[in-house]
Amino acid sequence: MRERPTSHDVARIANVSRTTVSLVLNNVPGVRINEATRQRVFEAAKQLNYHPNITGRKLVSGKSFTLGLVLLQNPNQVFTDAILVKVLLGVEQAAEERGFHVLLKPLSPDNPEEYTRLIHENHVDGIILSGPRQDDPEIIRIHQQGFPIMLMGQLPGSNIPLVDINAIDGAKIATTHLIENGHRRIAMITNAPLEYTSARQRLDGYRQALTEAGITPDDSFVAAGNYTPASGYTAMAHLLTHSPRPSAVFVASDVVAMGAIQAAKRLGLAIPGDLAIVGFDDVPLAEYYDPPLTTMRLPAFDLGWAAADRLCRLVTGNKLDQTEYLLETQLIVRNSSQLSHG
Repeated sequence: MRERPTSHDVARIANVSRTTVSLVLNNVPGVRINEATRQRVFEAAKQLNYHPNITGRKLVSGKSFTLGLVLLQNPNQVFTDAILVKVLLGVEQAAEERGFHVLLKPLSPDNPEEYTRLIHENHVDGIILSGPRQDDPEIIRIHQQGFPIMLMGQLPGSNIPLVDINAIDGAKIATTHLIENGHRRIAMITNAPLEYTSARQRLDGYRQALTEAGITPDDSFVAAGNYTPASGYTAMAHLLTHSPRPSAVFVASDVVAMGAIQAAKRLGLAIPGDLAIVGFDDVPLAEYYDPPLTTMRLPAFDLGWAAADRLCRLVTGNKLDQTEYLLETQLIVRNSSQLSHG
């Protein structure tokens, strides 16, 4: 049986010390080693198919090489999150490219002190926080202590680095699409309670579109979703008690829209003939809804990749060129918002 190569073998071929091999291959920050030496070490490691042991990497660098992906959702909400898989794939790929592992951790929004347990008990080097809430002082305190954090979302009033979509513009585009199709009584179901920044921003975009079209926003035409189809069903059933009822609804989450559509159908409404609907996210099943759902496509994989890539830079001591990194959404028009003329 062929013996596994060791750092001693790499050092011998590269004509350097084992310490130099360890410093180069573990990418230890703050160490000055000239580029020619680095290349010799990389070439020798490649020739021998040598990979540093993770335990050794931890001892040399003082890091766990683990990122915590924190979801502020309860288990039921996590199970129904149809874009989480794409986000997680993006996070995993970016982390792997930089030699990091990912720990997925749903945390109850009601127990923010669990951040501290995650950091100290699981020894993560940094946190990606998905779905920050506006009433979350604990994450700000941890950031002020210097612990690396990357928001996947926004926390107004803080200077925590973030990656997010341009949710205000996306919601504005979705609502404008309904206005351009002749609707004036346009209601909205949020993706989450308004304590979540993403819900507040999508509501702001909806209101901006109405105002710019000369339509006065009506708070009674806004109902709260909470990430799940069941919350969408309840919200839509409430909105449809209005007289006159809305002719269109912007639902700020495709998953929430699933329940909203069922509520409309059970009242005998045809979509889009009696009620037009636009969603948000473009989850994989959106084009197979009945009818196929018009929605705003969210670049889920890119969102995860950018968040992990930027957090890895912070963890390894690199500066970011900008603290805010926003990705755009795209309107995908399907049958739920307009009658087919085909």
